[in-house]
Amino acid sequence: MFKRRPKVIIEAEHVTLRMPVMADHLPWVHLRQDGETFLKPWEPVWSPDHFSRRAFNNRVFWARKTYESGKGLPLFIIRREDQVLLGAITLDNIRRGPAMAGTLGYWIGSDFARSGYMTDAIQAVVHYAFHQLDLSRIEAATLPENAASRGLLEKTGFKYEGVAQSYLQIAGRWRTHVLYANLRGDRRGKTDAG
Repeated sequence: MFKRRPKVIIEAEHVTLRMPVMADHLPWVHLRQDGETFLKPWEPVWSPDHFSRRAFNNRVFWARKTYESGKGLPLFIIRREDQVLLGAITLDNIRRGPAMAGTLGYWIGSDFARSGYMTDAIQAVVHYAFHQLDLSRIEAATLPENAASRGLLEKTGFKYEGVAQSYLQIAGRWRTHVLYANLRGDRRGKTDAG
């Protein structure tokens, strides 16, 4: 018999990270609609039913199943002071065995960008991944021209590792990404490459 994993709640200085629930649907819709022009250049094409209750229900179901299977940690970012939804952060594609690694992805509403919230969220997830999930490596990728995302990764301890051609479909076409990683016990020092 399988036992359900306990709910994950990660408290950081300014944000709380937790799994999405159906009560988040309308705040999520408003946040995504308000920041549509800010978000779309950096994301895969949104499906026609992107904002529907059914699609959001599928998102909540996927988050729970992904977490329960040990393959991912999909979390919403909530501002601690007033419980406002700010964005999302996901540690996905968790691999065990010799890899002990996962892939980080994130987005934040346009009104909350460059306010330190995502820095707080990334640092909390990386700490959780290293100390609770016992991972050794966290990977992230971003578009080369996304200076804000590259700066954020570097600020939170990620180091440039290279380039992946046609890595992900973003805004409807295959895009090259720059690759970063954060290693537990990293001794590489700061890199100016990339």
